[in-house]
Amino acid sequence: MIHSGIADEAGRPIETQIKAHQELGWDYIELRMIGDQNLTDVSDEEFERVLGLVNDAGMKISCFASQLGNWSRDVTGDFDVDKEELARAIPRMQQAGTKYIRTMSWKQSNATLEEWKDEAIRRMGELAKMAADGGVALAHENCTGWASEGPAETVELMEKVNSPGLVVLYDTGNSVGYDKDTLGFLHGVIGRIAYVHIKDMTKEADGSSHGVFPGEGQSLLKQQLTEILRSGYDGVFSIEPHVAAVIHEGKKGGDPEALYESYVKYGKMAMALFDDVRGAA
Repeated sequence: MIHSGIADEAGRPIETQIKAHQELGWDYIELRMIGDQNLTDVSDEEFERVLGLVNDAGMKISCFASQLGNWSRDVTGDFDVDKEELARAIPRMQQAGTKYIRTMSWKQSNATLEEWKDEAIRRMGELAKMAADGGVALAHENCTGWASEGPAETVELMEKVNSPGLVVLYDTGNSVGYDKDTLGFLHGVIGRIAYVHIKDMTKEADGSSHGVFPGEGQSLLKQQLTEILRSGYDGVFSIEPHVAAVIHEGKKGGDPEALYESYVKYGKMAMALFDDVRGAA
């Protein structure tokens, strides 16, 4: 088992992100935002600086949390944006020794359901070939996109693309946030999971949802983790708190010290929860 986390939720400077993971005693870090840019968008010089600091800290990058097919991109939009981002990312992943890069499967926009499905599968096939040729893999998260509509769609995407360049990234909290059946989604993909995000969410009476500390929400987190471990999964568990910072909502957090402390607290609580579930698993 490997503990990691999307570290910009501790702070945007890479130095702050590394410090948080050092305090948690983690050897792996998942990188998304460095300052105001995604890791895939920073200059080559900035990437070299970031990677040098990560290496000097004795850490490895577990995943590039990219923008591929995410909540900011329509399935009817310019696909070259995704291809160019992946083309930039692959040599950086090779240099860092990172296997996974997160992807989603595009917003529907004004496409019909059938157009959304067909184009998402087509695009993912092309990206997966690029990834496989580069010795890396797209990790599709159950978040935004056609394949996140349900476990059947996720499985269909995996089977139709049928490539070592595409795997399943399962987020424990997204079903609550997107009004899906949490255990139903998990059971539909559990044998295919290659990477896990730890998130716990609560849905309010007005329909809004927000992240809470692990074990305090409606995501049945303890049960999910128990079942994931029982399935034989022994890979990365990467926290994505969404407590003080939610990147896709523009919520960067207020006080930097409070942001940092909430991330470290989340990581410690997640590790404690794992201690509780290991026996049951």
